[in-house]
Amino acid sequence: MNYRAVETTDEYVARLEHGADWRAEIESLAEEVEADAAWFTALGAVQDAELWFYDQAECEYYPIEFDEPLEVASCVGNVSRLDDERFAHTHVVLSDDEGTTYAGHLNEATVWAGEVHMRVFEEPLEREYDETTELDLWL
Repeated sequence: MNYRAVETTDEYVARLEHGADWRAEIESLAEEVEADAAWFTALGAVQDAELWFYDQAECEYYPIEFDEPLEVASCVGNVSRLDDERFAHTHVVLSDDEGTTYAGHLNEATVWAGEVHMRVFEEPLEREYDETTELDLWL
């Protein structure tokens, strides 16, 4: 296990812009407040979504697409630097009008309404390629 202590500096709350891309809005907030590392939680609703499922045997993401309104029952993630850009690694639990839930890595979604809480870390975090998982991971 790799780990290190982190200190937080600032905390922000924000309302995501209706019609914007959910993850891009979080990355935009991180850019605006100059957060190179952060942890966030969010909730709200989206008009559509594309989740990704990571197949561990093939080391490849596969999309799961929804073209319908969904509640964002839970959204959690982190911000770090990836290829010199701020990247919001975002996981989400969505629910439909019958309460059926879907979960995974959120690639994109159109915001209906969204609220986010972001805690900024003092020191930046960089993502680096991990040979075992073939993913770009912290530390």
